[in-house]
Amino acid sequence: MEGAPGLKLNPHELSQWEQNLLILIIVLFHLVGLIGFAIPAMQPIFLKLVPWHILLMLIVILCSHRPMESKFILFALLITMSGFVLEWIGVHKNWVFGTYHYGQTLGLKLDAIPLIIGVNWFLLIYSTGVLMQRSRIRSVIIRVVAGAIILVLLDLLIEPVAQHFDYWHWANGIIPLKNYLGWFGASTAMLFVFEQFRFKKQGLVAPVLLVVQFVFFAVMCFL
Repeated sequence: MEGAPGLKLNPHELSQWEQNLLILIIVLFHLVGLIGFAIPAMQPIFLKLVPWHILLMLIVILCSHRPMESKFILFALLITMSGFVLEWIGVHKNWVFGTYHYGQTLGLKLDAIPLIIGVNWFLLIYSTGVLMQRSRIRSVIIRVVAGAIILVLLDLLIEPVAQHFDYWHWANGIIPLKNYLGWFGASTAMLFVFEQFRFKKQGLVAPVLLVVQFVFFAVMCFL
């Protein structure tokens, strides 16, 4: 028997209505963010909202994953903690990305590292992993490398915005090549981990978040 359009017949899958709602939230809140950053008088308020925006995107992604299972929670925690540790090493040892320090925009810190940064790593890795999962690329290695290249391209857009809006700052204001090599290496490793979990093919919510991030930071570069 055929169900009505948008009716969720399988509790382990998102209905079309749920997927559309989550995508709408992603687009709407990024659009509001762009408007806020574009108005100089509003920028101080929107800068304080950045960590909360990231947390909202985390909730959206957690709601989008089906089926919700223990191995997904394990993956989320693993990447979040790995991202935080990676940033700690990067800031305190200068081994991974170069010499940099965090500003105030990303909020509460633990030993000079924003707590939210690990969450951001999870969102980027998961979104890219799902995008590559949905591609027609059969080779795991090619999916991982292609995904890492996508994230490096995104970082090219993020870096100018990050320094301008006090996310983080590089020594002498110069973004080193080491940063992009570090991004590629870290992304490759984390995307390989994603592949090992072999999640069921996911919907469009996470890939849409990644695409919206590209658009958001591309526009922000001109503000």
